[in-house]
Order: sequence, then C-alpha cells, then structure tokens
Amino acid sequence: MKFKLLFILSFVAIFSLVSCGQFSRSAQSNSKKVKKTVAIPDFNQDSAYAYTAAQVAFGSRVPGTPAHAACARWIIHKLKSFADTVYVQKFKARTYDGVLRSGENIIGSFFPDYQNRVLLMAHWDSRPFADHDPNKANWNTPIMAANDGASGVGVLLEMAREFHLHHPDVGVDIVLFDLEDWGPPAYLHIQGKEDSWALGAQYWAKQAKASGYSANFGVLLDMVGAKNATFLKEYYSRQYARYYVNLIWKTARGLGYDNYFPNRDGYPIDDDHLYVNKIAGIPSVDIIQLDPNSPNGTFWKYWHTLGDTMDKINKETLKAVGQVLLTVIYGM
Repeated sequence: MKFKLLFILSFVAIFSLVSCGQFSRSAQSNSKKVKKTVAIPDFNQDSAYAYTAAQVAFGSRVPGTPAHAACARWIIHKLKSFADTVYVQKFKARTYDGVLRSGENIIGSFFPDYQNRVLLMAHWDSRPFADHDPNKANWNTPIMAANDGASGVGVLLEMAREFHLHHPDVGVDIVLFDLEDWGPPAYLHIQGKEDSWALGAQYWAKQAKASGYSANFGVLLDMVGAKNATFLKEYYSRQYARYYVNLIWKTARGLGYDNYFPNRDGYPIDDDHLYVNKIAGIPSVDIIQLDPNSPNGTFWKYWHTLGDTMDKINKETLKAVGQVLLTVIYGM
C-alpha cells in the first residue's frame, strides 16, 4: 500500500484549526509554526471505480425491487469487512404520491470509542424516473445512477477500506441513505413537495437528534464521479458549515485539485445534508457537481437521465474527491 507523506507546513494553518486534541503540542510562540508529519493513505481510484461498477451491475436500485435488495446485501457485506460495527436502520416513509415505502439506511462505524467524530454520507438508492431524459418516452424508466448515487458510495467504501487498514485519529461514521431520490417527477410540476426528497436522511437525522449523536462535521458525496466535474461551494453548506467548506476547498487547492474544487460559490440544493444540518444540528458540507450551463440548468448534464451510466464515470474524479477527504480526515 502506497502512502503519501504530507509534511504540513503550508497546510498547518488549515489543520491546526480543526485539531481535536488528539496530538499533544509543546507551547510555542505565535511567531512559530507547528510542524506535523502525517501519513496520508493514497486513495485507490481503481478500487473506488470497481465499487461503483459493482453497484451498477445490479441494475437500477429502486427501493422495493430485487436489484435494490441484492445491492443492499452486497453493500452490507462489504462494509462489514471494513467497519467495527454495521447497522441497518430500517424505516418507512411516504413518498410524494402518498405511498408508504420501506427503506434501509446502512451505517458503518469506525472506532466507536472516539469522542471526536466525522460523519460521511451518500445515498445508495437510484431514481425510479428518468424525468430529465431528452426522450419523453423514457421519463418513467428507472435510471442506472452510476454517478447519482453509486459514485459517492464507491468513494466511501474505498475510504472505509483505508480506515480499516490505517487508523485515523478520529472516529468515523459512514451513513448510506435510502429513499433519497423518490421525489416527484419534474413533468408533474408539483410544487411544495421539497420534503418528499431525502427521506432516509430525514429519518436518520431525527433518530440521531433523539439519541444525542454528534459529530464534529459531516460531508455528503453526491454525483462525484463524472469527468471534469466541478464542485462549487453549495449555498447551504456555506451557511451551516462554512469553516469546513473552506477547509475542504483549501485542501483541494493545496493538492492541486482546484480544477475540481474551484473557489466559486454555488446555489442552494435541497440534498441530504440540509436535513442533517437542520434536524441533527451537525454542520455538513455537500460535495456535489453543480453546472448552471447544463441542459437541466443545475446539475451534471446526465442527471436523472438514462445517460447516467458507468461509461460516464472517471477514475481521476473519484481520486480527487477521495484524496481530498482522506487528507482532511488524517490531518485532524
């Protein structure tokens, strides 16, 4: 296993700000900088790509379908091989059409005795409607969701493998949300149904608040695998977790990934992180591809279309996202 040795001199201002007290430091004058050597695992893009492809191979992971159930079993088995504990949080929620549906949030925890924790999130279900496909005949066809779902899970599973092999000095909880993508089809023009999205995240956040769970911060990955992706600083992320937005984007710039993480503000997105921020009170960042010049005017051009397939997934993009997050977490 390769490692990158990061001698944090220029980054010291970034990492020292979020130190969780895991490292003892001698008193130094303000004029001196603390030198800290951190072993940062080298994020394996091939492994993340393979985890993404494995999910897509099941087909569309629409809740209630055999493919969804089979993929759940695979994710749980894979996460159990890495995490200290794995828990399946089963729940029921009503979708926009009034139907009560079953969902499963899949949760893996690392180093549960550590008080300082980081929350990592993605959704693992897929959209039942290709309602932004250019061909209207496809609007009621489920999508493959290689990028919109599977890519985020793929990155987190590879990070889980690294946490298992090389322990960071902070506890980590990975939550994979279900029933994220069953909001109303665009062609119905239904207004006022914003809370019909991210149903798994809403349920998890309520349970987390009730149980007293806390984390220093959270990061949501959504559509993080397309070639030449641009991750703008999403609005709600800046409102609730500005410090961590700046930390992540500065780290990306220091690693040479500023083409993926440009220093540009994005618009508000009602994604899973919004409910984690509002309900659970955990400052959370959404790393999501935003593109105002795409046909849909908001996201990646193949969002909610039949074009969201494995041939659109780029290993270098997966690498950029995973390496940035590993650097942030192992630098704490």
